[in-house]
Amino acid sequence: MNPPEITLLRGWQPGIPGWVIAEHGRSYAREWQFGVGFEAKVAEAMGEWLGRYDPAKDLQLTAMLDGAPVGSISLDGSGPHVAREGARIRFFILAEAARGLGIGRRLMGEMMDFVESAGFDRVFLTTFRGLDAARHLYEAEGFRLVSETLDSSWGRPLHEQLFRWEKPLS
Repeated sequence: MNPPEITLLRGWQPGIPGWVIAEHGRSYAREWQFGVGFEAKVAEAMGEWLGRYDPAKDLQLTAMLDGAPVGSISLDGSGPHVAREGARIRFFILAEAARGLGIGRRLMGEMMDFVESAGFDRVFLTTFRGLDAARHLYEAEGFRLVSETLDSSWGRPLHEQLFRWEKPLS
């Protein structure tokens, strides 16, 4: 049996932001019982980012399987946080049916290739405890957990985590 044919789309594509927002809503409602507030936060954050999207500094990657989106990851390299903290990985999501196929690893690898080609020395991301498959991908790319705090802004207490990556010194 041949592995599924996955293609990666680079940059903004019509309809992809809506899919990313909806998939976050579906996945986190199903797996973590997050409500409408979470989906609204994702929509607001994505809209703000897309409003200033700069293809030299920002990247939207979408994994496609049989012509349909099944995964996504974004790099926000144009926001005000870049000078203080570096670029930020955001909106990383895989459809349930796409998990375990190596798509997440491929998205992370392509993202880190872009990080290097765009000249970023530092990257960060926020997540929360319990997303172990994603954490494994981050750590495989050299990210390290630097802080964890109890946060209730998602409607229930979670341990929010901050991961950082710094370009190795040559």
